[in-house]
Amino acid sequence: MSEEISFQDFQKLDICVGRIVEVERLPDAEKLYKVQVDIGRDRLYQTVTSLVPFYTEQELQDKEVIVLTNLKPAKMRGEISEVMLLCAETSDSSVCKLLKSEVTLAPGTPVC
Repeated sequence: MSEEISFQDFQKLDICVGRIVEVERLPDAEKLYKVQVDIGRDRLYQTVTSLVPFYTEQELQDKEVIVLTNLKPAKMRGEISEVMLLCAETSDSSVCKLLKSEVTLAPGTPVC
């Protein structure tokens, strides 16, 4: 089990509904996609994600996802990754599924 956090720490996480609007396979990267995500704000946000073994580009296109938006940006394979798509993954990494809402919600809808 991970270290416990306070409710105040949890409230610092900015998690919302997003919609994938563009997916591109990163050249020379076996498992990485560059993804543009609409999170209901003034622009699209980019992430680099290792979902190639689990989803095709077509399966990701227009998919509703749950996104952590206030993660410190990082550079991966020369690309900026600004947000994180939240997934559930088995301990052996054989299954990885993106989290999503039970119903269709607008990008930017908060998750709490």
